[in-house]
Amino acid sequence: MGQLDGRVALITGAGRGIGASLARVMAREGAHLVVNDLGGAVDGAGADQAPAQQVVDEITAAGGAAVANFGNVADHGDAEGMVQQALDEYGRLDVLINVAGILRDRMVFNMTEAEWDAVVAVHLKGTYNTTRFAAIHWRQAREGHYRLINFTSVSGLHGSPGQPNYAAAKMGITGFTWSCANALHRYGVTANAIAPSAATRMLQDIPTDRQSGSMGDPTDDPRRSPDNIAPPVVYLSSTASDWLSGRVIGVRGYKIQLYANPSIEREMIGSRPWTVDEACSEMEGAFRSALEGGPVFPWAGLDPQIV
Repeated sequence: MGQLDGRVALITGAGRGIGASLARVMAREGAHLVVNDLGGAVDGAGADQAPAQQVVDEITAAGGAAVANFGNVADHGDAEGMVQQALDEYGRLDVLINVAGILRDRMVFNMTEAEWDAVVAVHLKGTYNTTRFAAIHWRQAREGHYRLINFTSVSGLHGSPGQPNYAAAKMGITGFTWSCANALHRYGVTANAIAPSAATRMLQDIPTDRQSGSMGDPTDDPRRSPDNIAPPVVYLSSTASDWLSGRVIGVRGYKIQLYANPSIEREMIGSRPWTVDEACSEMEGAFRSALEGGPVFPWAGLDPQIV
């Protein structure tokens, strides 16, 4: 008996890296899968059916159930087709996991409009596209135990300086996940986001000075294996996780972390509207001490998280 016996899952970006690891482990746990991957380069260029098909072939050769999908998550029609393929092949869809992503790194003052748009289209719009069509099915079926699992990033949570497009898209996914958790719970859907740390091909495009950290060589350290991301995702995909929704789960090495959702740290309460002079005078005294001693850039010193 596996943790996911009979569950049907669509995983985007599952031809390589974290997505492929999820597919293999979830198949071993009994899930029936649609393995999606456009098969493009790290920057999104091109297409290749081989990565998704290879993962499917490995799964089926081991006795699992999987079919390949080669659509582009940034294309609204392709996203609808992915969801429909799961319904046509297996008669249901229980789990949607949005992993697909690309990188076009640049400092904000050097970033082109095209580099911004391409990353936002795949990560943020792509997550919306697949979720929309899955949510339509879930709202109609209302059988419960549905799971939406999106992938955010510490590059957004901590503000990676060379990835403004990626960071913005990933934080957009976090807010989108919270919105879906609130909107879809009545239909038996939980929505959570994973903030993983793993060595994948995307890491190769990150400058060496931003790959250093406490976890050693990221390409040779077993703590950075994409396989480490799978166990908590399996749990979130299972019927046992109904209680957990609207949260960000971090996975770093052998750590599984529950992030705190944003909360008010301090506030100034007036009895009437604040004047400009009053706000200028009081904010420093009220807020500055809360920030003293902390890093100017919270991201500094952390390993970059790449998906």
